Amino acid sequence: MNFSSIKNASPIYFYFVSIAAFVLANVVRTTSVGFYYALLIVGLIFFFLGLMRRIKK
Repeated sequence: MNFSSIKNASPIYFYFVSIAAFVLANVVRTTSVGFYYALLIVGLIFFFLGLMRRIKK
């Protein structure tokens, strides 16, 4: 698989995805605990990807 679109993405896109994941996690917190934790992990991963991308540039 070629992930060139992810490799060329700006850090702000990673931050937006992490914020969206955190907001969705907060919305589904009471209905599905497993999905809540999965979204938290996705949000953290994208946040750190954006952080690493920002440090590299």
